[in-house]
Amino acid sequence: MFAAYATRIDRDAPLNGLELGERPEPAAPPGWTVVNVKAASLNHHDLWSLRGVGLGAEALPMILGCDAAGLDADGNEVVVHSVIGQTGHGVGPREPRTILTERYQGTFAERVAVPAWNVLPKPKELSFEEAACLPTAWLTAYRMLFTNADVRPGDSVLVQGAGGGVATAAIALGAAAGLRVFATSRDEAKRRRAVELGAEGAFEPGARLPHRVDAVIETVGAATWSHSVKSLKPGGTLVISGATSGQSPASAELNRIFFLELKVVGSTMGSKEELAGLLSFCAATGVRPVIDSVLPLDRAREGFEKMAGGDLFGKVVLTV
Repeated sequence: MFAAYATRIDRDAPLNGLELGERPEPAAPPGWTVVNVKAASLNHHDLWSLRGVGLGAEALPMILGCDAAGLDADGNEVVVHSVIGQTGHGVGPREPRTILTERYQGTFAERVAVPAWNVLPKPKELSFEEAACLPTAWLTAYRMLFTNADVRPGDSVLVQGAGGGVATAAIALGAAAGLRVFATSRDEAKRRRAVELGAEGAFEPGARLPHRVDAVIETVGAATWSHSVKSLKPGGTLVISGATSGQSPASAELNRIFFLELKVVGSTMGSKEELAGLLSFCAATGVRPVIDSVLPLDRAREGFEKMAGGDLFGKVVLTV
């Protein structure tokens, strides 16, 4: 079957390890099933895999891709939950939780094998392309907002770095849930898009907000950390799920964190139950993933280049 896969690790030029071509058909051990992929979306996780983060050379070659929507063996439209071993389904009792492509072959292929427990029904209201955007970036944003930030309608939220997959999802989900959303971006066009998505205001990084917020959704890291902390109300919550600009800010703002009793919460992916909630939320409200571009699988390299260059707003989707 045709696939996009990693053949070697290159930390400085990750795309050097990306290959397109034929790979063996997936095997489905007991408790697993094979999904015929209709659409899959790119995540920064895929670039990090090519850099060797979460993926060792001993596991190569590895088909990339976490997110997918497609058809199960009975022809049902389904969405794949990409966290393997969350509750032990389909894996050994001592196997740690992993994301597809860290241990098991991924979704950038005509077919993918996953534990049967990891397959959820796709709402008829969502296209395959839309559904394929949800299991990683959108699920991460959903958990950050509604589980870890614990915000309610009417609360205010700052989303750093509008344009990235998680940030874009947080803006759209927050606005649809009745939150007052502010966003930042260095790019004027991305700030305009954030407002179109429902943000009450969009600002340059570091800009003073109209007022302090109840929560901050942080994926940028070092470059925005100080601004994130300073933007919170006393008792507010900063939820972080990534650090694309680096993990070592110039100032940790520890005095402000303890004096204002701020909460800093780490967040990674989400549960199957949260993904089911996200799918229902999108079906019921009409909110849809923002798709930057749709490419056939054999043009996957173009999608990786677009994501690596940061020249996108929303998700890049590969179709099979």
